[in-house]
Amino acid sequence: MIGSLRGAVVERSGDSTVLIEVAGVGYLVTVTPRTFGELEPTSPVFLYVHHHIREDAQTLFGFVDRLERETFETLLSVHGVGPTMAIAVLSTHSPHALVDIVASADLAALTTVPGVGRKTAERIVMELKDKLNLPVLDQIDSSTPSVGANVRDALAGLGYSAEEIRESLRGVPVDASAEDALRHALSVMGVRRA
Repeated sequence: MIGSLRGAVVERSGDSTVLIEVAGVGYLVTVTPRTFGELEPTSPVFLYVHHHIREDAQTLFGFVDRLERETFETLLSVHGVGPTMAIAVLSTHSPHALVDIVASADLAALTTVPGVGRKTAERIVMELKDKLNLPVLDQIDSSTPSVGANVRDALAGLGYSAEEIRESLRGVPVDASAEDALRHALSVMGVRRA
């Protein structure tokens, strides 16, 4: 079940849960670290909520934006991914980064999530390819995988993060050589770091 909560933050606890008061009723909501950081005690709040119901428990998961909740729910549709793992994925990667990770099949980025091993990362990528609204990006990977892999390896060797690498490869022409792709990526990186 999905919905929303509008109320005031009563209390935050260290395990990424917040108590939100709505018309005199308190709701304990599990949130991502990003959401947790934006919620200050006594401040008004509006959260997009997923109400997860099991035989033995009912849990509310709250998100500051609709895209984050929709991504959470899409992650829940993957076989073997429950709410705890979905929150862990969103705690490590933003929804936009997750789209990039799935589009480029970046298993290394997914295995940085606590509790996600290689097989789970492969399943997430495989099952989400058709479920997420994937943009056309990293076109060099789809046309000539060895070029894309070589450029990624070179940039990783220079100390760039997986997210920086994905961002720098956006807009690389499909027919680009490895040298041209690397030159483009480094020029984008130089502009961002300057």
